Amino acid sequence: MRILYLTHRLPYAPNRGDRIRAYYVLRHLAARHAVDLVSFVHDDEEQSHAPDLSEWVSSTTAVRLRRAETFPRAAAALFKRSTLTHAILDSRLFRELLRRVIAHRRPDVVLAHCSGMARFAMEAPLNDVPFVLDMVDVDSEKWADLGRSASWPKRLMYEREAHLLRQFERRAIRTARSTLVVNNRERQTATGVAGGGRIDVVPNGIEIAHFHPPHAVNPEPRVVFCGVMNYAPNETGAMWLMREVWPRVHRARPDARLSIVGAYPARRLYDFAATDPSIEVTGAVPDVRPFLWRSAVAAAPLFVARGVQNKALEAVAAGLPVVATGAVIEGLPTEVLPACRLANTADEFADTLLALLDMSALERRAITRTISLEPLDWSRRFASLESILRMAVRPVRLTA
Repeated sequence: MRILYLTHRLPYAPNRGDRIRAYYVLRHLAARHAVDLVSFVHDDEEQSHAPDLSEWVSSTTAVRLRRAETFPRAAAALFKRSTLTHAILDSRLFRELLRRVIAHRRPDVVLAHCSGMARFAMEAPLNDVPFVLDMVDVDSEKWADLGRSASWPKRLMYEREAHLLRQFERRAIRTARSTLVVNNRERQTATGVAGGGRIDVVPNGIEIAHFHPPHAVNPEPRVVFCGVMNYAPNETGAMWLMREVWPRVHRARPDARLSIVGAYPARRLYDFAATDPSIEVTGAVPDVRPFLWRSAVAAAPLFVARGVQNKALEAVAAGLPVVATGAVIEGLPTEVLPACRLANTADEFADTLLALLDMSALERRAITRTISLEPLDWSRRFASLESILRMAVRPVRLTA
């Protein structure tokens, strides 16, 4: 098959949640089929990685999104019945280059990553090509979740985006030959949004050997939270962890340390960490694994979380128990749940972190050693992807 893959971020390197799945999907498909990738990129660093995909794909077309162009479109969208998602992920150049790619090599099927890219698959010149939507998780529900916890006027904006995007998602799911989501929770949500259409669960996985510690480790009494920090739920969770939870932990364990690891931290995270030498905010790092391997416990303090939090899977694969909120726990595969501890309040979170920190390293490692991670290997998780795409390219039988 010839597959046209549309992504809103270049699926390389796999160093943030909205790239990880796309990276492994691309790697899986490119090993079996001819793939043309057309992707937005958001900065020079991301654009510099486009040549890194040349060994895998037939072609890579990277289109730069610039803030000077996206902000006016987003502002204009507020006065129309159009989503901010689609206003931001838009470009005349993207459409022009997309037409060139299709004219050179017409695809058998289009795979669009997330609802932000589905629109291009539903418009000319692709609207007569079979289309599969990898929704991953239901974006409109994420906006609705954010609206429930936001104050005015953000609440109004989030609720507006949720409403308009839900309308688009309904149409996209019904148009696509199949819509992919990462777990049963998202399938139930997507079914409620669409009321029809085929929805398949294709779960996220983990590159097990990549995160497994290369040698015996003697971790510090350190808690680690990994995530891209300009994503609002991550930033809010990090702030809550530092402000509400960490003082309780540090009073009981003065030797404990907290690492907030991830790109684009807000100034307020740096400022708060500057008041407490037991906290570090790293900013972007070339590799999160050394931070996982030197830590005793991972934290996932998100109160808005859709899909699967890859940060929790990576921590378990690195041998760490995870303390997480219910919003995170509900989306995780059952295989990793024995290594996860539920905590929703600051007191619960602090007490659970302390209980794990007070264990010996052997006791903590025993929690994760009982887990078989082989079912979470990406190749196993994508076992159904091949048949879904082949089904999509078959002619639709019309019934009388």
